Amino acid sequence: MFWTALVARLILGGMFVVFSVNALLPSPFIHLPPPDSDVAKTFMKTLYIDSNYLRAVKVLELIGGLLVLSGRLVPLGLVILTPIAVNILFYEFFLVGQAGPGVPLVILCATLIWVYRSHFTSLFAIKPKIG
Repeated sequence: MFWTALVARLILGGMFVVFSVNALLPSPFIHLPPPDSDVAKTFMKTLYIDSNYLRAVKVLELIGGLLVLSGRLVPLGLVILTPIAVNILFYEFFLVGQAGPGVPLVILCATLIWVYRSHFTSLFAIKPKIG
């Protein structure tokens, strides 16, 4: 299980770090093609040009990716990255209409949540203790 967790951490953290740094740089080193769907194009245009929302998401991706890559505070990194990965998956399914990198991202997040499940058990406490 150690090697599974290590490989999943490296792939997940690496993907988020590389693509967030790419988006935050003034001249990106990886040029992503525009989406085919008109709805997806309008959505991405709104996020990129009209607001700084995507910039804030990319900063969170960078922080979460670095936490997962470092091996320290991996559960906190997963708490940051898993909702982003699920949103990427929903964007692909509902706006683009085809699967993309969101599927492996969600699978990697689920794998790491399973590996670190002992750190998440308190979230499912029926009668949590205060303090």
